[in-house]
Amino acid sequence: MVSATVVRGTAMATALVALLTVPAHAVSGAGKPGATKVDARAGALPAPDVTGVWNVLRTAQRQGAPGAIARLDDRDSVHWAAVGVADRRTRRAISNADRFRIGSVTKVFSAVVLLQLADEKKLKLDAPVNRYLPGLLPDDRITVRHVLSHRSGLYDYSNDMFARTVPGFEAVRGKVFTYRQLVNRSLSKPRTTGPGGAYSYSNTNFVVAGMLIEKLTGHSVRTEYQNRIIKPLGLGDTFYVHPGKKIPGRHTRGYLTPDAAGAALVDATEQTVSWAQSAGAVISSTRDLNTFLSALLGGRLTSRAQLAQMQRWVPAGGTQAYGLGLRRRDLSCGVSVYGHTGAVQGYYTYAFASKDGKRSLAALANASNNGALHNTMLTTLESAFCGKPAKKSGRATTPVERHEVIAAGNPPATDEG
Repeated sequence: MVSATVVRGTAMATALVALLTVPAHAVSGAGKPGATKVDARAGALPAPDVTGVWNVLRTAQRQGAPGAIARLDDRDSVHWAAVGVADRRTRRAISNADRFRIGSVTKVFSAVVLLQLADEKKLKLDAPVNRYLPGLLPDDRITVRHVLSHRSGLYDYSNDMFARTVPGFEAVRGKVFTYRQLVNRSLSKPRTTGPGGAYSYSNTNFVVAGMLIEKLTGHSVRTEYQNRIIKPLGLGDTFYVHPGKKIPGRHTRGYLTPDAAGAALVDATEQTVSWAQSAGAVISSTRDLNTFLSALLGGRLTSRAQLAQMQRWVPAGGTQAYGLGLRRRDLSCGVSVYGHTGAVQGYYTYAFASKDGKRSLAALANASNNGALHNTMLTTLESAFCGKPAKKSGRATTPVERHEVIAAGNPPATDEG
């Protein structure tokens, strides 16, 4: 059964608000917004609060996002929510059919490829990175595991690159970097911790991951993503176009918020994302992200042993922990969810799933560098997995970056990316 409503004429002028609940195998009928099928097989998870997700998106729109979308897959039910516009010029309504830049959710793709290579005995997680990339790093004690868990101590070059949000972005929007150039930017700065020390989020780690993938396979990361993840899962909206600037097909435009309060949003849609590459340059959709995380957590992409390695957690600040390219968030109802956030200029993504992968949520706001908006999008997880509105607080629920980077700048203990 389909439950849908359309509301026009919101505070965003021609903004569109839509909420749909659809069993995955059929589309028919009509009813009230937010009506949802309760699946008794969902086990310990509370029934999702689909209307709550929709309300979070409306709040995000009020806080400055031109549009916001979410898709919740819950076993045999699929729920969509969409608010606002994909294009501020044409006023086209945003939709879950739109593709977008997923930022650091890319890190999960890179980690999966390396774990598959570990399954194939081509890589050892506790081997030094320099065994595979001789002379790259100044310390032979930095292992592959340290890189994938952000415990290498490698400085995040993007902190300096985007110290000023819009000028920093415009300086790199059309640039093409080599991996080595990005790593060298990091190595020009002191390390943040010793090898195996405390979690310290750094895009440099996953640039190194991209170098490992290409060295061990002899292929580009694009080819490895395609052959190992995208094709097997049928992810028709997922692409790695670097160094191309355009998002193929139907997509939402992304808008960067300048540092100066009240300044006009900057359309950041077209960019190489070469400053991130294997740390953050993948394009996808809410459907594909849910399919990907469900497959990963359901054990379809790696062996059980490597999935267990991916979920060896280290503290990552507040109610979150980090494994190998995978983030865990502990929600107010006692449920933990697994996935990643992604911030890249113009886009902010949440992509998380339950432990067994049978419930997954992907949500996007097409704006970035807006702390209130970022924290609001976090609350989609409470509604999707706890089945109730998120607890309200007088302070932000999670520290976020001030400057536009995939990961947060400082302090590293609470980095978000």
